Amino acid sequence: MKSKRTHKTEEPSLGLEVETPGASAQNPVSVTDLTSTIRSLLEKGIGEVWVSGEISNFRAPGSGHLYFTLKDATATLAAVMFQREARRIGFALADGQAVLARGTITVYEARGQYQIQVAEVRPRGQGSLQQRFEELKRKLQAENLFDLDRKRELPVFPEVIGVVTSLQGAVLQDMLQILQRRAPGIRIRVRGVRVQGIGAAQEIAEAIGAFSTEKNVDLVVVARGGGSLEDLWAFNEEVVARALAVCSVPTISAVGHETDFTISDFVADLRAPTPSAAAELLTRDWSEWREEIGQLRVRLDRTTRQVLSDHRKNLTRLASSYALREPRRVVRQWAQRLDDLREELHVAAQQSIQSHEQTLRHLQTRLAAHHPARELERRRGHLTHLAARLRALGPQATLDRGYALVLDPQGLPLSRADKTLEGQPVRIVLSKGMVAANLTEAHPETTLIDALSQQSGEKPPPKKVKSKRKSTT
Repeated sequence: MKSKRTHKTEEPSLGLEVETPGASAQNPVSVTDLTSTIRSLLEKGIGEVWVSGEISNFRAPGSGHLYFTLKDATATLAAVMFQREARRIGFALADGQAVLARGTITVYEARGQYQIQVAEVRPRGQGSLQQRFEELKRKLQAENLFDLDRKRELPVFPEVIGVVTSLQGAVLQDMLQILQRRAPGIRIRVRGVRVQGIGAAQEIAEAIGAFSTEKNVDLVVVARGGGSLEDLWAFNEEVVARALAVCSVPTISAVGHETDFTISDFVADLRAPTPSAAAELLTRDWSEWREEIGQLRVRLDRTTRQVLSDHRKNLTRLASSYALREPRRVVRQWAQRLDDLREELHVAAQQSIQSHEQTLRHLQTRLAAHHPARELERRRGHLTHLAARLRALGPQATLDRGYALVLDPQGLPLSRADKTLEGQPVRIVLSKGMVAANLTEAHPETTLIDALSQQSGEKPPPKKVKSKRKSTT
């Protein structure tokens, strides 16, 4: 921009110059006005366009608007898609998709950033394929086709290898050269197929199925050289993935370069970074096997010599042993030992019999002492003794000796005289019979001796009165 601009009208200006805003420091333009001018120029100068690019920095906030960046190899373009247009998209946007976007180039004035206001989005090329790749990957992963538990071990010594690849490419020749160099004894069975284009996936799946049905190979390798996502797409088809999953022999996926990943890589039992790497993985260089076999041969020879030496020593020791030098003497000694053992057995048997006989006699004695009849007689005598004691100590025997039992009005035995009983009826139980009487007098202090003395006419001796002595000092 020049430091000073003049605007000349068709009419005479009388020599006056009108300065345009922003042409000098004395007449600056505001940021808002300048941004508005730029926005107007972009919207009118470019208008609505179709832009192709890859989505990155995708954001979908709660407002429903979509924000992302369209980029290619050298440039980026900010993009916004408002809620009204976003609702009409027939697929989900995500980073990495290649799309065609229709919209208007404008300016986001708050940031002074130009952007495209998108009205329509369509999938395009690799972006659409990437979306299909991710959808199929999620589907098969949900069916556990990628689980490590279902991966099978490759045979250590495969005799026949089945290869599914193109007959025209260099892949097959590279694999054959490596296999011939590393393991010339392995047989290779090849099924030629198209590895890209329409119908390629079906041919690959049928070749895998043929090897699986015939079971004439030890493992199957699907191979293809590198290329774009479109070139490798046949190995991302579901029909190929299903064929690998149900194959009756172990499988290797060797598709593209190290950085290329296909659905076949996830389903196969082993992923090889390249077809050449697959040929090296499934075989081991015969020179390595020869070296290892040589080491095993040395170890076997050393072990065999050691075992033979040990057996030779044992044989020499046995040949010089006493048993083999004088077998007759050994037999006689064992015969004598047999006689000794026979005598010891006889003595031990006699001692055991005597011990058991002694135990039997002891048990018989104990049984006789505790015979039921004798025990019953003893218990009967003890019972008779107890009955006699019971009779001697019982109240009837006492009554038979001339005593009587006096019962109060309640029928309880009287054991002491009480003044409260005077005039009350009592019952006197004798040895034979009972009489009823009324108590006329009660003498609580009278003892048995006093009563017997009064009955014989003697006066009872006077009672001693305890004298209280005063202690003298």
